[in-house]
Amino acid sequence: MVKGNVAIARAAIEAGCRFYFGYPITPQNDIPEYLSAHMRHVGGTFLQAESEIAAINMCLGVASTGSTAMTSSSGPGLSLKQEGLSYMACGQLPVVVINIMRSGPGLGGISPSQGDYFQATRGGGHGDYRMIALAPNSAQEMWDLTFLAFDLAAKYRNPAQILADAGLGQASEAIEIREPERLEIPEKDYIVGGAKGRPKRVIKTLFLGEGELEEHNWLLHEKYQRIQADEVRWEEYLTDDADLVIVAIGLCSRIARTAIDRAREKGIKVGLFRPITIWPFPTRQLRTLSDRVHKMLSFELNTGQMIDDVRIAVGDQAQIFMYGRPPGAGSLPYPEEVLEQIEKYAGD
Repeated sequence: MVKGNVAIARAAIEAGCRFYFGYPITPQNDIPEYLSAHMRHVGGTFLQAESEIAAINMCLGVASTGSTAMTSSSGPGLSLKQEGLSYMACGQLPVVVINIMRSGPGLGGISPSQGDYFQATRGGGHGDYRMIALAPNSAQEMWDLTFLAFDLAAKYRNPAQILADAGLGQASEAIEIREPERLEIPEKDYIVGGAKGRPKRVIKTLFLGEGELEEHNWLLHEKYQRIQADEVRWEEYLTDDADLVIVAIGLCSRIARTAIDRAREKGIKVGLFRPITIWPFPTRQLRTLSDRVHKMLSFELNTGQMIDDVRIAVGDQAQIFMYGRPPGAGSLPYPEEVLEQIEKYAGD
């Protein structure tokens, strides 16, 4: 039995993480608390930085030497890291970022939220770049997807983020301690550490030569296209005969699944489509599903963000509805509330 946050921290060590830089903020503090006690046992480095800005730039320095560092935060802390993440994406440097979402905007509160979806899937910082984003819905997936995040970051030399809401971070669940199948990581031919007889290597994010920046941006774009082609992950539940499909991630997907089971008991044909990678979003897979399911309900802990990706995927092939609950006083929607929405939209 572990908290979701602790599952991430333990998995990071097992995945090979030996550098962590962070700064405290609720509701993710279990992660640095665990790593501060255990990183030294594997010869690793834990450092509580003086700020979130310092933490992400320490990750940049470590990444340039060939290691993949991890940092974690929530809401406002992630906002402060965005410039560094843009630099790391441009410099093609790997880092794993954990965002245990709290409510916002501004300081907001510490209740569960999915209000950082735009920040995670639209880059967040300045420039024309993308960040891999994974959305677990259980402590088990917070364990499993941490391994995947480290592998994807290293494979594509790109920031990779785990996006989970406060409820998942703080809830304790039984998990199986296992090492998932790992991805093959290419040779790290970008490391700076002294030339030692080879041509020098330079990691930079300033391109002032004629056409140099445009060429680099197209190079990044080609990489993002490879990620979109090869790294999409999703899950479907009872969609084969569904007349209505709920699209949900994280805690919402679990609440929705309970509501779906109750709707099925009433004879209502409803299913679940759960994106696991929210960037790259499973656009083609949801589009294919909309060929035969002509009603989609986007269920989110916000006023509507993922629905934009649902609209892009589905186009005019299906009616798209929205049920959102922005955070307030720590409350979460009950399955009965989602069942009401199912009954509302499932009929003719």
